[in-house]
Amino acid sequence: MTAHNRSYLAVALAASAVFALGLGIRNAQPLFISAVNSSTGVGYVALSLAFGIAQLMWGITQPVAGAVADRYGPRPVMLAGAILIAGATAAIPLAHSALTLTLLIGVAGALGAGAIGPSLLMSTGSRWIPEAKRGLANGIIGAGGSFGQFTIIPLAQLAIGLAGWRPALVMLGAVGLLAIPLIAYLTPGSHATSHAGAATTGSLRDAVRAAANDRSYLLLNAGFFTCGFHVAFIATHLPGYVATCQQPPAVAAWSLGIIGLFNIAGSLWVGRAIAETRMKLMLAAIYFARALLILVFFFSPKTELAFFLFAAGIGFTYLSTVPPTVGLVAKLHGPRYLATLFGIVMLSHQVGGFLGAWLGGKAYAATGSYDWMWWADIGLCLMAAAVHLPIREARHLAPAAA
Repeated sequence: MTAHNRSYLAVALAASAVFALGLGIRNAQPLFISAVNSSTGVGYVALSLAFGIAQLMWGITQPVAGAVADRYGPRPVMLAGAILIAGATAAIPLAHSALTLTLLIGVAGALGAGAIGPSLLMSTGSRWIPEAKRGLANGIIGAGGSFGQFTIIPLAQLAIGLAGWRPALVMLGAVGLLAIPLIAYLTPGSHATSHAGAATTGSLRDAVRAAANDRSYLLLNAGFFTCGFHVAFIATHLPGYVATCQQPPAVAAWSLGIIGLFNIAGSLWVGRAIAETRMKLMLAAIYFARALLILVFFFSPKTELAFFLFAAGIGFTYLSTVPPTVGLVAKLHGPRYLATLFGIVMLSHQVGGFLGAWLGGKAYAATGSYDWMWWADIGLCLMAAAVHLPIREARHLAPAAA
């Protein structure tokens, strides 16, 4: 098949671009909250609920989309996802009720973004990428998400200023359609299965049952739950924490931008490093480093420089957990049902993310500060570092004979 002769770098870059479009569009939608609220009068609580539901739906979608893709091939799933997020985003200006906005933002848009999320993209890429290059390729794909945030969000803000929020949403939706030719390149043929997928026997149900009984896989889920808690807490509440430290809002904006920029570097570095380092040790080191970074930041004077240095350090470790996590899932249970099994791990991540965002607000409302959340974050990072050490880093399912 000619797809096997393609450059692994070209495949990784195509998947990275799809992830950049999906995550960039999804994370640009909150820019329109104020305008949508002013136009519809639905209230910030209703809109916040819609975005909260989107967090959960994005996580729930990935194992479901992975299971469908593992059965019927990734092409129809990802094409439907690209069309869904593009259409839902462009249709937001037509919504005039909380229910309609929840269906578009919290359900349809999140379903579309999940169907072109990292679990399915990395699984699809692994079908055409040699095993020795998968770590670096997954780092490139993961970096695409941050690149999408770094480019699409400012462009969406520029479009709002030049054309108004309604045309800007339509343009943002149209940008999502650029994923279609990239998906076609990633998934040659109607089913797009390869020898890598065919090498493992057994049904999807058997694979899920085996994973559920695998202590190493369950520990991996526990660690990634912490990652979601941590990432969502910072992304949601860093602007509020900046305000409590009496710093201008620009400090929060620049800090989030620095996180995205350094995450690109971190994802690429880790993707290359795991070729020579045990993945479970890399994950333990990343979570331990996060705990130290937060501890030092907590006791530091809250100057602009402190926020920027913290953002750089935490950004380098932010989503660098993804390449070794997906790599461990593949090592433990093989590539055949990787989309489903890593999708389940991503669901654990998003459950943690929901709790990180929600409990951050609850903690601040109850105490007037975020101190409790920072300590919880440190504790969870240390727990995550510890639970990765007992993971048995070896193939759980033996490959079939050639």
